[in-house]
Amino acid sequence: MQWLAIALGGALGSVLRFAAVGYFTPLLNYRFPLGTFVVNIAGSFLIGVAYVLLVEKTTLPAEWRLFFITGILGGFTTFSAFSLEILQLWQEGHVFNALVYASSSVVLGLLMAFIGMALTQKLF
Repeated sequence: MQWLAIALGGALGSVLRFAAVGYFTPLLNYRFPLGTFVVNIAGSFLIGVAYVLLVEKTTLPAEWRLFFITGILGGFTTFSAFSLEILQLWQEGHVFNALVYASSSVVLGLLMAFIGMALTQKLF
């Protein structure tokens, strides 16, 4: 049952990522991978919220935690695409954009996960 929960959540998360990347990336005429950036930052925030709500504050069955955290959020965020896009930016001569993208994604991702956890711990 756990495998099914992860698979279904992963499918849903992947479709959500595809939609978000398709919407946000063209906004900057493909000069910066905005879609993946937004997905990773939002996903980092949401995993902080989900961790507090689904692990610390409730006693949901493991399948539900796996569905939301491992499945949906694991399918939604995409650091493998992140790595490839950094390399592509670098290889295309956009070294500054590659460095900004890499550093801001990591720093803001950590910050948003922290804020998501802290905010949710205070609210619940």
